[in-house]
Amino acid sequence: MENKQYNPETVAKLSLHYKEILQTLGEDVTREGLIKTPERVAKAMHFLSSGYHMDATAIMRGAIFNEEHSQMVLVKDIELYSLCEHHLLPFYGRAHIAYIPNGRVVGLSKLARVVDVFARRFQVQERLTIQIRDCIQEALNPLGVAVVIEAKHLCMMMRGVQKQNSVTTTSAFTGEFQNQSTRSEFINLISSKLS
Repeated sequence: MENKQYNPETVAKLSLHYKEILQTLGEDVTREGLIKTPERVAKAMHFLSSGYHMDATAIMRGAIFNEEHSQMVLVKDIELYSLCEHHLLPFYGRAHIAYIPNGRVVGLSKLARVVDVFARRFQVQERLTIQIRDCIQEALNPLGVAVVIEAKHLCMMMRGVQKQNSVTTTSAFTGEFQNQSTRSEFINLISSKLS
């Protein structure tokens, strides 16, 4: 999907449905600004749901290296964008991921790729957090994995309760991160501004 290659049959089907949705809402789909909108939305949804066609574990396993590093590896502030499965409205924020190697490390970019794979599905933040954690644990078999996600949800901001400043935080831990001291070190590191 990075090269914006879309399945033409899928785009055509989705375009017809989006055209019908716009008409049902009372829009004139023949006016200049909307003529290509159904196709543009179809391509956007195709991209935003592209995670269904990716294998996060295979991505992780494509860059695992033997290394005796035994301290925490942390990548924080990984941008994420997803669609809430309840209203198909965006939620966006940051993921913080850490693991403690068990004789193997993974290329750092693969952690961000795993976030993208699961974020590009219709999601709830709680499940997204667990899926990222479980994928890293399965592919790398580290001594522990920690994932924290902080996100803003447009389904709360644009509609419903319309609260603009709320942030949802979810976390998931395995192994060594279930120990209070290791978890505290992780939380302190993601909270600090070291750079």
